[in-house]
Amino acid sequence: MQIDDLKRLRKARDTMDRDYAEPLDVAALAKVALMSVGHFQRSFRAAYGETPYSYLMTRRIERAKTLLRRGDLSVTEICMAVGCTSLGSFSTRFTELVGESPSAYRARDHSAAEHITACVAMYLTRPIRGTDTGRPGPPTGTQSGAQPGPPTGA
Repeated sequence: MQIDDLKRLRKARDTMDRDYAEPLDVAALAKVALMSVGHFQRSFRAAYGETPYSYLMTRRIERAKTLLRRGDLSVTEICMAVGCTSLGSFSTRFTELVGESPSAYRARDHSAAEHITACVAMYLTRPIRGTDTGRPGPPTGTQSGAQPGPPTGA
């Protein structure tokens, strides 16, 4: 990938980081990156390992986790505050990334994280599909306890 493409992709990613609560769609982000929609989606995935939509939802869920720990807004208010328009879709995506519902996450004791600096807290609480840590979970296929078997057709 060329440096100029990476610069334009970073500009779109920075837009998502800054304006995550705004109604952003792939076409608007592709325009920021000065690319066609298809080229933008392929290039973004190649550069960052996930689709633009997935990256944006991860940003939104990160912010939602912070607001849920704070505890002064309802789940619906948080859903809208982070740029989601459907409570059902927000809750489904939150559960998918964090491993528990927004209400269950809020109900947990978060007092251990109160004295952690914001940048460390962001790393430690970054939602990664199926885990609630900033580190990758077990390899795919063993996450549900399944043991890898011999290759088929051998």
